[in-house]
Amino acid sequence: MPLCADSARILGLDTALRCSGYAVIRQTHRGWAVDDLGRIRNPAARPIAAALLHLHEAVAELLRRHAPAAVAIEGVFYARNARTALALGQARGAVLVACAAAGVPVYEYSPRAVKRGVTGRGQADKSQVARMVQAILGLPVPPPSDAADAIAIALCHAHASPARALGLARRLDAPSDGDPPP
Repeated sequence: MPLCADSARILGLDTALRCSGYAVIRQTHRGWAVDDLGRIRNPAARPIAAALLHLHEAVAELLRRHAPAAVAIEGVFYARNARTALALGQARGAVLVACAAAGVPVYEYSPRAVKRGVTGRGQADKSQVARMVQAILGLPVPPPSDAADAIAIALCHAHASPARALGLARRLDAPSDGDPPP
């Protein structure tokens, strides 16, 4: 049973402060197709506040241009470096605000679930993910790693409707047990 009606889109985001991958996929009668993919870049010399604004605006533009039914992002991983973890958290915040402003639901999947969903192995490396994404979608060449990760995240969401029904996927724009209702 298909997840989405023909032409419904999912935006997958592999979020980072300096280089975020994105991919927009849509379901067709033949399977999934890529409508758009790429990277949102922030040069190292750009101040953090300006980089967050640029990321927010770029995601807002993707949401306007493609009108996805949902956004899928990768869950937080445990970084060894506190500065890296903080930058990732700030970047995720900029993305979540853009999605909330557009009224698009956001779903989060663990890195292991994304890799397992695409390659069958939770410890797959980036090149394996890129090759599987290429094979699944029939792309002529593997996409760049950030965009391949974004496609993998979107595909994970596309195939996760049973997990969402069981509460195994986390929807980030809905109140949780610890959040007060709006």
